[in-house]
Amino acid sequence: MPLYTTDALILRTHKLGESDRIVVFLTRDRGKKRGVAKNARQSRKRFGGALEPLTHGRVGYFERERRDLVRLDYVEAVRSPLLSGSGEALGHAGYFAELIDEWSPDADSNETLFRLGAAVVDAMVGGVPIDPLARYFEYWVLKLQGVYEADPRLSEEALAFLTASRGIGPTAVGGITVSAGALRELESSHRAMIRWHLEKDLRSTRVLKDMAR
Repeated sequence: MPLYTTDALILRTHKLGESDRIVVFLTRDRGKKRGVAKNARQSRKRFGGALEPLTHGRVGYFERERRDLVRLDYVEAVRSPLLSGSGEALGHAGYFAELIDEWSPDADSNETLFRLGAAVVDAMVGGVPIDPLARYFEYWVLKLQGVYEADPRLSEEALAFLTASRGIGPTAVGGITVSAGALRELESSHRAMIRWHLEKDLRSTRVLKDMAR
């Protein structure tokens, strides 16, 4: 059983038995995987905080043919939203991770989506304002899936933000001048588009709404 090593983004985890966790992660080169992290709930020595949503890390795992689950050997965090020190950013990390998870078929390589996610983590750690970054991320996730259609009712300012977003990386989003009103327009439009294509509301949006109260 070979050991594979790769860069990955942690998307979500859930409990397995009394001590283990199931970890869903997007690799740079081999698509989305699900793996068992043994004793991850009882000991933090092997995994520490590296299993938090949207952590960009170096992952080692064992994989057997015709097995749905891989076995995680280690996760070494490279960059994590935890380093942003912002509660608002941490709330959005789960949202971003859920968006990636929903649009990442199992074992289907999508390096472009991986690089977008990793770059957004860098932007969060660098202190880029979270609201414009979220609208940027939604736009690019939808665009990479080939389903983005700008709402004709958007204001000129909101459309200008989209135009600027096409030519820059996430770390430059803070340099775009945009009002809170235009960002709310985009949030409403993007959330409606996401709901339409996924045919459901994301769990993480409810968390964000609670945080905003």
